[in-house]
Amino acid sequence: MAEKSKKTRMFAAIDVGSYEMSLKIFEISPKNGIRKVDSLKHRIALGNDSYFTRRISLKKMEEVFRILEEFRAVCRSYKVTAYKAYGTSALRETENTSMILGQIKSRTGIDVEVLSNSEQRFLDYKAIAAKGRMFDKVIEKGTAIIDIGGGSIQLSLFDKDSLVITQSLKLGVLRLNERIAEIRPRSTQLEDLLDEMIGGQLHTFHKMFLKEREIPNLIIMDEYLSPRFNKALPASKDDTASAESFLAFADGLLKKRDEETADLLEMPEENVGLLKMSVAVIKRVIRDFKAESVWAPGAELCDGIAYEYAEAKHLTKIAHDFEADILQGAAMISRRYQGSGRHAAAVEKAGIAIFDGMKSLHGMGPREKLLLRLASTLQDCGKYINMMNVGVCSYSIIENTEIIGISHRERMMVASIVKYIHEPFEYYREMTEHVDIDKESYLKIAKLTAILQLANALDKGKKEKIKKISATLVDGELKINIDSRQDFLFEQERFKNKALFFEEIYGIRPVIVRT
Repeated sequence: MAEKSKKTRMFAAIDVGSYEMSLKIFEISPKNGIRKVDSLKHRIALGNDSYFTRRISLKKMEEVFRILEEFRAVCRSYKVTAYKAYGTSALRETENTSMILGQIKSRTGIDVEVLSNSEQRFLDYKAIAAKGRMFDKVIEKGTAIIDIGGGSIQLSLFDKDSLVITQSLKLGVLRLNERIAEIRPRSTQLEDLLDEMIGGQLHTFHKMFLKEREIPNLIIMDEYLSPRFNKALPASKDDTASAESFLAFADGLLKKRDEETADLLEMPEENVGLLKMSVAVIKRVIRDFKAESVWAPGAELCDGIAYEYAEAKHLTKIAHDFEADILQGAAMISRRYQGSGRHAAAVEKAGIAIFDGMKSLHGMGPREKLLLRLASTLQDCGKYINMMNVGVCSYSIIENTEIIGISHRERMMVASIVKYIHEPFEYYREMTEHVDIDKESYLKIAKLTAILQLANALDKGKKEKIKKISATLVDGELKINIDSRQDFLFEQERFKNKALFFEEIYGIRPVIVRT
């Protein structure tokens, strides 16, 4: 499945999910955008193994190989020129993920990458955003996206078009279904038991993040209800229904026998249990958030994978600013820990100026610039815990806080950069004693840390003395041009101390030039 250069691309997206494996074939072109050509699904509950035993049985792995071989044959028949295959939480939570991925590659020739939770949810979010005008219209008002997976759900809140909060909760349908199977409640007890299981975590989320927020709109993303939304609620328009009509449907569905539900929604009876788990979660979220409207766009991870590919290859117009969402999410984390917004903005401004002024030297691109901006935003969040150990405490907060849209590796890079803004830098052997990091990532951490140490020193007094700043490489020096009418003695002294590490990393001397 080697990629060829063509204006129109045949692209395959493969999702090795927790309870299904999916293939979608897309035709992608600048003229016609992204068009689904075909799709296949195979039910295989990998999560039933990995969530509870941390292993996937040999029998299920043989089935995975067989299904992927079928997918490969379909790709050949459509003359697919590019593909992406991703695994989600079932593969992520196994103890031997690397071995499994190696076996898949060896047996099928398909490279499967495992997404972190934040990467997976970001692709899901892109799949919804790809709906264009409808998405933009819905998020004009307070909106929550509930993304329901096998192992967990992701709740993301929008305020005035911006993603402000996202949180993962272990309320996935496979987990809930397994717990219900263990307890074996009577049918009359099922709804109350589910409500109790779901309610505790949602209550905590509500208390921490909702407060006075109004969330009139709810967007649903799941594998079982969303594709059947119009069949479930025949009165819905554009896959949208009132919360009242949805709750009436949910109350009736949870009381029905599985065979009745399977007939009503024309679905396999074996999937009904998971559908009911999904409906129970949505029902409780509607009531807790006091939502008024429900939209189920029918988007799936494979749609997000295709959108990301088209975006990377410049085959589609990007209507929504996803990078702004990532940065806004980091800003919300900083505010939660009472970070200094004005100082962070000053550090970011100086950091970007230095980064842009020496592109030819550092060789980094837009993704590294994003990490620099995230580190700037989060550079003092640890003072909330301990003002004497800001770097170490900031590292701990970032390490344990999900930032949607970046990978686990990238989050650890941001955490390390923030730590070493405040702490003495550790060299590779020392750092790898307590952090699993590759040499390429380590070098980027060193480069970005050197830039942000200078940027932080330029606003060390936190008085935002600089009006304008730019940087240029001239005769083996990095000249940092600043426009400031205030006394700069304190900042200059701090700058000299940090300039030594910068010289070590880049081999050039940074110099302040007052303009």
